[in-house]
Amino acid sequence: MLTSLQNPLIKQIRKLHTAKGRRHYQQFILEGTHLVEAACTVSYPLEVVCCTPDWQQQHQSLWELLTNQANRIELVDQRVLNAIATTVHPDGIVAIAPRLSPLSPLVPSSKTELSTDVTQTLPATLVHPPSPPYEGGELKGVQKPRNVTEYENSNNTDLPDLCLALETIQDPGNLGTIIRTAAAAGARALLLSADSVDLDHPKVLRASVGAWFRLPMKVSSDLVAELRNAQKQGIQIVATLPTATQMYWELDFQKPTIILLGNEGAGLSPALIDLANQQVKIPLERSVESLNVGICAALMLYEAQRQRS
Repeated sequence: MLTSLQNPLIKQIRKLHTAKGRRHYQQFILEGTHLVEAACTVSYPLEVVCCTPDWQQQHQSLWELLTNQANRIELVDQRVLNAIATTVHPDGIVAIAPRLSPLSPLVPSSKTELSTDVTQTLPATLVHPPSPPYEGGELKGVQKPRNVTEYENSNNTDLPDLCLALETIQDPGNLGTIIRTAAAAGARALLLSADSVDLDHPKVLRASVGAWFRLPMKVSSDLVAELRNAQKQGIQIVATLPTATQMYWELDFQKPTIILLGNEGAGLSPALIDLANQQVKIPLERSVESLNVGICAALMLYEAQRQRS
């Protein structure tokens, strides 16, 4: 059992609390039983798992699964667990997972590619998983991938008929909430600008409550270019603006759609506003300046779900 805060593994895990550390080691932290279970459900590769003896005793079936799925498992005392966790009262387990490799564009650049291989039109970051290997405390006899390449190659997705594109989202709680809502409302993908908060920020993961593993996601270095390409393939780009004349429920969401949402304070950039071929607004009382970006996402996504059902 690891008891020293000076252990090299413990030192490295603590560095993953920062964006710099996560980028340097190409790893991120999964904290808490619920997130670890969610990772197991989609067979997401785990490099290291650290848990206390008490946690091990209380979660025997999940522990058994982790001994097969994780590359390394270490028992740690409570003091060490507290040091590597990012929350004040951790529940007894922290896992380290690899970041995934650079990904393909949201949609291909030609209609020929679009019709030839629809399985390549969405990034393979995260996908709607196959039958889960862990469910209700019971183990399933499924061979689990042990590395990122196997994980990425084991999954496919369909065309992005309903997506979110987020620009310069800074609050990790907002991003996690949007991910959770998008997964619940049936969105097929999420595209995030590179100047946003890290997708694998610990608070993003916690706020998503496990939905992080259910939604295809990609960070884009050129959001305008990706959206322009999607637009050429017939996908409508929708901006939510207070100056729009059309209410959001008046838009035809049965068409393939990408919904644009902008920074919490500044909103969408002029470049993305100009790109959108549809603009809608969410009505507000005159005394209210704006809505939280997570609330905007929920209203738009559930209106799309209502129309499509």
